[in-house]
Amino acid sequence: MGMSSDNVHGLVLALSSSVFIGSSFIVKKKGLKKAGITGVRAGSGGYSYLYEPWWWVGMITMIVGEIANFAAYAYAPAILVTPLGALSIIFSAVLAHFILEEKLHIFGVLGCVLCVVGSTSIVLHAPKERDIESVKQVWRLATQPGFIVYTVVVLIVVGVLIFCYAPRYGPTNMMIYIGICSLMGSLTVMSVKALGIALKLTFSGANQFIYFQTWFFTIVVICFSLMQINFLNKALDTFNTAVISPVYYVMFTTFTILASMIMFKDWDSQNASQIVTELCGFVTILSGTFLLHKTKDMGNEKTVNAQAFSSPGPNPNSNDG
Repeated sequence: MGMSSDNVHGLVLALSSSVFIGSSFIVKKKGLKKAGITGVRAGSGGYSYLYEPWWWVGMITMIVGEIANFAAYAYAPAILVTPLGALSIIFSAVLAHFILEEKLHIFGVLGCVLCVVGSTSIVLHAPKERDIESVKQVWRLATQPGFIVYTVVVLIVVGVLIFCYAPRYGPTNMMIYIGICSLMGSLTVMSVKALGIALKLTFSGANQFIYFQTWFFTIVVICFSLMQINFLNKALDTFNTAVISPVYYVMFTTFTILASMIMFKDWDSQNASQIVTELCGFVTILSGTFLLHKTKDMGNEKTVNAQAFSSPGPNPNSNDG
């Protein structure tokens, strides 16, 4: 299907965003590791990384990427923009392999390829953005019963994860931290899209900052983004970056597209063939992530076994003892 000029702008911005964000994972992880040597690790509730220059470089890189991503949502629908985060998976995993020495074996590469193939399938069949003339129109979409129910459910689940499960299982189960980030991220993206549309309309001459809805979406973006940063830091400091990136991507993408489908009804203009193709793309992405997650320690196990076989053992012909 043909792409409008707005969708092309959104596509370019989303691709550049993925490069910056993928790089930021590695730089931030480097800063977190250095900070953990001299202070309390982020995974243990510490904030010593705030004094580490490398972490701030990674943070600035991520902010640049998020700004590009922010602009992309103002031009294109979430179903088009969000799946392009697959590029950040490859960029992050490859850099982690060479810089952080987190080995990415052949199954990891295959998992990343599957993620990209699935994402490409989704992008090629993404619906076109609906025309929105005011932030009030976005507010009406956000206050529909269906999206209100989704928001309430997300806030309840996040509350349970933060207060009941994160303290006990967070350090050993990465799905806790990633689940919090992904669920909150879906609401953040909807607010980012609303704010991006407001800015786009304001720059076009129709000031949207005279409406309280614009300021409400701004506050939501700031508060929810800070929460995501906090728990993403915990996940990065505790688990392997090459695994965190794709799992976070899949969960974040799934919840974001679900939220967009409920709020903006993106699939109303699509036929059954397009919807099925997008669902197949999701299955492909999930398959790649599952493969990467289940085989993440294979390279490490080979290294350990090689060291065990190469280490000198007791000499059976020795007369000692």
